[in-house]
Parts: sequence; structure tokens; C-alpha cells
Amino acid sequence: MSAEAAIAWLGYARENLRTAQRAFQNGLLNPSLQKALQAVEKALKAVWVFHGQTVRKTHSIADLVEDLAAAGADAGSTLAQCHLLDSVYLPSKYPVESVLPERPVDTAAAGQCVGLAEQVCAWAAGKIAGPGRPWRWR
Repeated sequence: MSAEAAIAWLGYARENLRTAQRAFQNGLLNPSLQKALQAVEKALKAVWVFHGQTVRKTHSIADLVEDLAAAGADAGSTLAQCHLLDSVYLPSKYPVESVLPERPVDTAAAGQCVGLAEQVCAWAAGKIAGPGRPWRWR
């Protein structure tokens, strides 16, 4: 694929991130978590596409991080922290006492996930931007 396709993925990631930030600021924790996860997913896929790879059809952040790590992408501890997003995703979608989640989502976890989404999106934009490929995240 092309840089243009990667930038399109980043555009979607940015929209999801902005929605996550606004939802969190308004106390809407579940939607903020869901949008944070989607922002990270799309940002990681943007980097993958930028390097000419076919997008993997998964919503698992852990799987995407493993793919990028195997391909040599280095984001330090940022990508290593992404497992947190997978751990809160189901509880953010389904009520407590349903079949899967054990606990309600709390403000600290939501804030941490939105912050992580900001870091991953900025990292992805940095991987894609470069000479001749300007990208303004904000």
C-alpha cells in the first residue's frame, strides 16, 4: 500500500482519539475506552500499511503489537503497555455480571488508556511522517 493509505488510517485513528478524549472529559468512561482502543488499533495498522503490509483483520492490540515487534518496529515501552487496552476492552462493552467482565471500568484505567492511545498515535504519526511526508497530528 502507500503513504496515502497509511495517512488515511491515521486520520481515522485521530478521529477515534479525539472522540476518546472528549468522552473521557465528559465522564463517559466506556465509550472513551472503546474509542481509545480503536485509535490504537488504527494507528498500529497505519504503520503496518505504511511498510507495505496487508492489514490483519483483528481487533486485538496484542496481536498487532506482536506483528509490529516481529517486523522490527520499536516504540520502547509504549507498545509493551498496549496489553492494558485488550484487558479493559470487554468490560467497557458489556455490563458487569455478564458472562465475561469481572469489574466495572474506573476513571484511572480509562485515563491511562486514553493517555496510551495518545502516545501510540503520536508514535505512529512519527513513523509515517518524514521528509516529503509531512503529518500534523493536531
